[in-house]
Amino acid sequence: MTILTLNKKELEEKIGKIDDKIRSKIDMFGTPVDDESDSEISIEVFPNRPDLLSLEGFCRGFLGFLGKGKIKEYRVEKPDRDFKVVIDKSVKKVRPFTSCAIVKGIKFDEKRILEVIELQEKLHGSFGRNRKKVAIGIYPLEEIKLPIKYYAKKPEEIKFRPLEFPREINGRQILSQHPKGRDYAELLAGCDVFPIFEDAEGSILSMPPIINSEKTGKISNSTKDVFVECSGFDKEYLDKAINIISCALSDMGGKIYGMEVEDGNDKYLSPNLESEKMEIEVEYVNRNLGLSLDDVEVKGLLGKMGIGCEKGKGKEGKGKGNLVALIPAYRNDILHEIDLVEEVAIAYGYDNFELEIPEISTIGEESRISIMKNKIREILVGLGLLEISTFHLSTKEKQFKRIGVKEFKDRMIEVLDSKTENNVLRDSLFAQTIMVLSENSDASYPQRIFEIGKVFRLDDGSDVGVREVEKLCVTLCSESVGFTEVRQILDYLMRMLSVSYEVREGSREGFIEGRVGEVFVEGKSVGFLGEVKPSVLKNGRIGMPVASVEIGVDELIYPK
Repeated sequence: MTILTLNKKELEEKIGKIDDKIRSKIDMFGTPVDDESDSEISIEVFPNRPDLLSLEGFCRGFLGFLGKGKIKEYRVEKPDRDFKVVIDKSVKKVRPFTSCAIVKGIKFDEKRILEVIELQEKLHGSFGRNRKKVAIGIYPLEEIKLPIKYYAKKPEEIKFRPLEFPREINGRQILSQHPKGRDYAELLAGCDVFPIFEDAEGSILSMPPIINSEKTGKISNSTKDVFVECSGFDKEYLDKAINIISCALSDMGGKIYGMEVEDGNDKYLSPNLESEKMEIEVEYVNRNLGLSLDDVEVKGLLGKMGIGCEKGKGKEGKGKGNLVALIPAYRNDILHEIDLVEEVAIAYGYDNFELEIPEISTIGEESRISIMKNKIREILVGLGLLEISTFHLSTKEKQFKRIGVKEFKDRMIEVLDSKTENNVLRDSLFAQTIMVLSENSDASYPQRIFEIGKVFRLDDGSDVGVREVEKLCVTLCSESVGFTEVRQILDYLMRMLSVSYEVREGSREGFIEGRVGEVFVEGKSVGFLGEVKPSVLKNGRIGMPVASVEIGVDELIYPK
């Protein structure tokens, strides 16, 4: 989470005196108070609400929560003829997309400049994943000649004076000599060309995601109009970022103007501040929250969270919900109907829910599978292994292709309408551990890791067609690792668990033929172990031998 520190006097001017009641409301809004002094108050902003990372953004949301604000609509003025950004194909291999805006009429002073810089850096560090997913540039419009070109050049050919630097240097030198260059050099590591924004007169605005130009990229007290750009790899992500910044600058008194972005044959206006529509069923809200709200009440509660509503088609029409939520363009956290239910719950007030004792009587105890998993953890940690935890969702590339699985369509469980590139349920922990080794190839060796978790199998006998299976995977990576070492770990583990087993010769995708065995407990196959193929290591850019064992935890408790 991110800590947002606000000037207490400025905040009180917008929301009223901060007393115990308001502090409690701030907590209930989902932004708990972290620290407070006579002049400042610090609140915790969770990663799902980057739109709150400024005084204006927080007040916009919180005033609505208090019932004092209205749902604000932001307008994008039509662009002038030269309000244009052209994306050149040369940038596609480096940082392929940009979303842009122009905001006019802001009265900048030292305090406001610092506020804008803080918003920019907070977004960089949280929503932007330290500039990897989003890099933001803000420029004084009076120093720029429109239109803008976004393209890539060889780093030695890029020459400008970066912010807070005494002289002009080239792109390669920026990475080694400028403090920001050293901090973020890894983001351009291995790139033959670096991206730049350049105006119509050939002046370089910036070299994203590293640094702005001292000449054209520094806001001052005389600045009134700004050009804002976000660059990165995911256009939808960039659109959300530019929406957050544009709306915050608008709340500072600015007027938002669109820009025409020309990306090859694709042309579009940026930013797009139209609300996203999502159907919501009041019955679904009540069923999840245990309430008896009607349409009007749900509409009012969503309104407190800055989310508008209009009448839906409901069950009698083609739609599924009797309300349609109008999600503001600056909100990136509403992905599913259940997220709207959470918004209703926050607006209703968690302190207003009545406590109920369930009309059942049970005696709780730890499940056998949980006991077994904890025992396994204790044993493997005692052997010096490090536990990892990976996502249930993966990709076809990571889950199958990289480990040499050629026929996987009949076993692949794909998630529809995934919001990320991860759209396949994992069916192997082995593939996940290979991914972890691949992503940590620059760490010290030996690397000895394990994971206990669910994998997923297609099962027509299940109510949902999918069965969850608990698995254990141990993967070792070092210069001298082999079948013997991983067999020793399995042998010690089984002995400590008092489980008899045997290993028979077998074969497995991703493993060296003749160096892989199948594990049996009471005559039932429960897993495999062996040495990983060099081709798998090459696919993952792993420079050391790897041996692995994956077995079912369920079968250790219920072998028959």
